[in-house]
Amino acid sequence: MEKEIDGKLLNVPEHVAIILDGNGRWAKKRFMPRNYGHAQGSKNVEKMCEVAWDLGIKYLTVYAFSTENWKRPEKEVNTLMKLLRDYLTDCIERTTKNNMRVRILGDKTGLSEDIRQAIERLEAVSAKNTGLNFSIALNYGSRDEMVRAIRKLAADVRDGSLAPDDISEGVFERYLDTAGIPDPDLMIRTSGEQRLSNFLLWQLAYTEFYFTDVLWPDFGRKELIQAILQYNSRDRRFGGV
Repeated sequence: MEKEIDGKLLNVPEHVAIILDGNGRWAKKRFMPRNYGHAQGSKNVEKMCEVAWDLGIKYLTVYAFSTENWKRPEKEVNTLMKLLRDYLTDCIERTTKNNMRVRILGDKTGLSEDIRQAIERLEAVSAKNTGLNFSIALNYGSRDEMVRAIRKLAADVRDGSLAPDDISEGVFERYLDTAGIPDPDLMIRTSGEQRLSNFLLWQLAYTEFYFTDVLWPDFGRKELIQAILQYNSRDRRFGGV
């Protein structure tokens, strides 16, 4: 979609995915505990949802907590889970106000019962909203996602509801956590790291990547526009020559 942004006519990506990185380093630079950085990073997610929608982005997916993050110190994991509980509670009111649909990607069975119930309520309440489609990757790992998808697909083949010859890329995608969501056009990672960290490996096959040294709590409208400008400078040929 083309939209005029700060005096420039830009092709705005329909779907932007972001690896939120740098909360701990942001806090350390300010001689504050890592947990303070995570709290500020969570607040920035709320701001960037509004910014993304204002710029014309229809789908926003953020990598909030990976399957590998359970290996972090227990105190840090507990703080992240508390932030998640608070966010899910507040998000119900916010999604109604902002007409935002929220979906959670990842293995929900690995989360506590109260968090699973909060996710179920949030997804149900926001299911018919027509504004920003906001997805949160939580207890998510792309390899784990694909293994879970293959298990469900294999069960359908075993039960006779799916024939092996009918399996295609399109059919497989229906078993992924992102079923019904278009693949990202642009993937952003903050804090200077340049790796995917097991994030949306299937879905990012033809996605443009943008890496920035800006730490996530400092990432704002200006930085997102810079990423969109870089996206506009790319020649997206999808395998063409």
